[in-house]
Amino acid sequence: MNELDISEDLAALRSTFADIRSVVGVERLEAEIASLSEQAGAPDLWDDPEAAQKVTSSLSHRQAELAKITSIEQRLDDLEIMVQLANEESDEAAAAEVRTELTSIQKLLGELEAQTLLNGEWDALPAVITIRAGAGGVDAADFAEMLQRMYLRWAEQHGYPTRVLDTSYAEEAGIKSTTIEVDAPYAFGTLSVEAGTHRLVRMSPFNSAGKRQTSFAAVEVIPLIEEAGEIEIPESDIRVDVFRSSGPGGQSVNTTDSAVRITHIPTGTVVSMQNEKSQIQNRAAAMRVLQSRLLVLQREQEAATKKELAGVITASWGDQMRSYVLAPYQMVKDLRTEHEVSNPSDVFDGDLDGFISAGIRWRKKQ
Repeated sequence: MNELDISEDLAALRSTFADIRSVVGVERLEAEIASLSEQAGAPDLWDDPEAAQKVTSSLSHRQAELAKITSIEQRLDDLEIMVQLANEESDEAAAAEVRTELTSIQKLLGELEAQTLLNGEWDALPAVITIRAGAGGVDAADFAEMLQRMYLRWAEQHGYPTRVLDTSYAEEAGIKSTTIEVDAPYAFGTLSVEAGTHRLVRMSPFNSAGKRQTSFAAVEVIPLIEEAGEIEIPESDIRVDVFRSSGPGGQSVNTTDSAVRITHIPTGTVVSMQNEKSQIQNRAAAMRVLQSRLLVLQREQEAATKKELAGVITASWGDQMRSYVLAPYQMVKDLRTEHEVSNPSDVFDGDLDGFISAGIRWRKKQ
């Protein structure tokens, strides 16, 4: 085979990696890990469970961030060795492996480079995603469930812990709404570009005539803000309803009234939780999300912009930000960034990084 030469590609990757490493601040990250490790090793750490949870969670997040940087650096070193071996042995299979690894690293560095643009006030925080079925009847409810799985699969592929805090099931199929917590560094900044109206076009499996159906779902993303606990919510401002958790088809999955719905009367904000078995745990989780929502609202001056971070989303014709087309052709296209792919099945299986990176860069230019 001809000699494999990817020296220019490697030089470009090394340059990009050096920029990312500088922006991330590896030395600072290592110092923070050392400090948190010392705190985590304290014998009285768990005397205050809430503080201990914050320490261990922060340590885990920073260790994961550093591990990602270290892994890429090692892969770049290994790639140079792979090139040498492929050339020494004149092995076409080894050369193909080099090209595959090169593409993989280029994609990963592109995603990390986009992450360095996340410098908003709350970008570094965990996220809470709420998905609601919009116009389109049963198809919309089914679409909302497809999006729920899509985001859970995306988080799983990145090793991000998630919790489904609440799900309201539709009668025939799918879900009316769901709320998911993604507990990872920069989860809000990363996922906030997913907020908006999503549109699905397909041959409806629920239509006996086999006609093409268009349906919509709304995706809202808010930061999970630790300081939200400082917001005082008078008991007189909330209404708390308890009910039994339920699963698909309305089947009871709990024999006690453990699910909690909290309504903030002044703003009309509603938060439901049924993930935990205990009513006390569900109420605590619901209050945390409610406080985060109210802090977002509190930072905005006018009603028209008070949900700027989460977006004002109607989930109907005219304001969709992304289309998922399954018939008569296959395509997923973001209407803001023009980024598109022809493999909807991969996207619904969590392959969202291309859309997210394009969205972050698009937002930075606005």
